[in-house]
Amino acid sequence: MRPVRGKRIVAILAAGGLTLAAAACGDAPADTPSGSSSSAATAAAYKACMVTDTGGIDDKSFNASAWAGIQAAKGEASNVDPKYVSSSSEADYEPGLRNFVTQKCDYILAVGGLMGDATKKVATESASSQFAIVDSGSSGTNVYPMQFATQQAAFLAGYLAAGYSKSGKVGTYGGLKIAPVTIFMDGFADGVAYYNQKKGKTVQVLGWDKAKQNGTFADSFIDQNKGKTITQTLVSQGADVILPVAGGTGLGTAQVAKDSSGKVSVIWVDQDGCKSAAQYCDVFLSTVVKNVEEAVKESVVLGAKGEKLSATPGYIGTLENDGVSLAPYNQFDSKVDATLKTEIDQLKKDIISGTVKAESASAPK
Repeated sequence: MRPVRGKRIVAILAAGGLTLAAAACGDAPADTPSGSSSSAATAAAYKACMVTDTGGIDDKSFNASAWAGIQAAKGEASNVDPKYVSSSSEADYEPGLRNFVTQKCDYILAVGGLMGDATKKVATESASSQFAIVDSGSSGTNVYPMQFATQQAAFLAGYLAAGYSKSGKVGTYGGLKIAPVTIFMDGFADGVAYYNQKKGKTVQVLGWDKAKQNGTFADSFIDQNKGKTITQTLVSQGADVILPVAGGTGLGTAQVAKDSSGKVSVIWVDQDGCKSAAQYCDVFLSTVVKNVEEAVKESVVLGAKGEKLSATPGYIGTLENDGVSLAPYNQFDSKVDATLKTEIDQLKKDIISGTVKAESASAPK
């Protein structure tokens, strides 16, 4: 797939997608006279339904971002009728998707790459339904994929971490060893390496070896205690800036940083941490933002307006189209050296132009 240019998802309008009529597919109201205002309102409804990954709707991360996107769509297309169901485990994926097919939802969103197989299976069986998925490639003509070149923004975060670190050691860990996670870790490691190359430094990355694709994982996106334990280990090894790519598990990292009295800082992921987990804003150096909210919102709005969603190329978020970014420094703004800020601004331009390569085996194609 080639990246989509521009903040609007122009490629959605490409031929080959599944037409999404604004007419509702929900159950007809009982004993409602034909032509009544109630019937018209029902006919106009556009059911936008979402199945979360196991982190839950308020994971302060990608589930929350996707749900915010569906809710934001309602602000631009009033006929959007949002609803969601949470997954407690991977076994809940298929039932959740099938339930929304049964409910005749107009748009069924699967949140997260772990849902790829379940989405492909249910979508294949339900060819007349429109699906969408975050963090996965296309798996059928009726599945609209939303992917993100997160390694680009994570590269900036690695450079920032290396430049901000006082100990000369930074750390990262993931929730699970899957592509949507390791892509962050790859970019982060490369950003640190680039800083070392430019500055003649030897800042170390703990928790991830890009060359070997080996590192530290919590095996959970919800276990804050595991996040604390991993973080304490990284800190004991000398890391003073840590990037947890682990959803709610990463809140354990934020708590360790908060308890460190300023000795440890965190780079958050997905949503700006100062907005999604404001209680920890004082430890968030920045955030590697994956603009799931905007991508989901735009696709739902276009669907609600009767436009087509094309499975190819779908949407790929990049630094150039603001699909990924490095969030503001927020409470760290006065603590980050002005020269380092300028270098990061230039580095962003260099990645966009291709002068600097931010690459990952997990990057969307």
